[in-house]
Amino acid sequence: MAKKPAKAPLLLGHRVRMPASPETAKLDRVPNPHKDTDYLVRFVAPEFTTLCPITGQPDFAHLVIDYAPGQWLVESKSLKLYLASFRNHGGFHEACTLDIGKRLVREIKPKWLRIGGYWYPRGGIPIDVFWQTGKLPSGLWAPDQGVAPYRGRG
Repeated sequence: MAKKPAKAPLLLGHRVRMPASPETAKLDRVPNPHKDTDYLVRFVAPEFTTLCPITGQPDFAHLVIDYAPGQWLVESKSLKLYLASFRNHGGFHEACTLDIGKRLVREIKPKWLRIGGYWYPRGGIPIDVFWQTGKLPSGLWAPDQGVAPYRGRG
């Protein structure tokens, strides 16, 4: 009888190095213990950092990721490492925001996901990027993401 290939262990509970890039970062998923119930999961990354692909200067964002899980949940340590892997990555605001949302959808296949990228000003202009996919389950409460519009010194 052939052996099944060994399943790669979760990052959780192990010392791991920071991923060199978003492409090499591992996103772990774990079974949803309440797959028969519609509920919302929110992750907030108020200090997300990446690099401008043209100047190499740092860009900063406040990310809010909301999703209604299906069969899988994203494991939070792997998500933190994945988001941190953008620190040495050059990407426009729109690309980074959508890359994160689409990668999560590929990995965990949620019923619904939305991501808000609230980017701090570059060249004096803040850029906010929003994306969602799937259909919010009927009756599920999805609160406002709670990030005020950028007001500068206002």
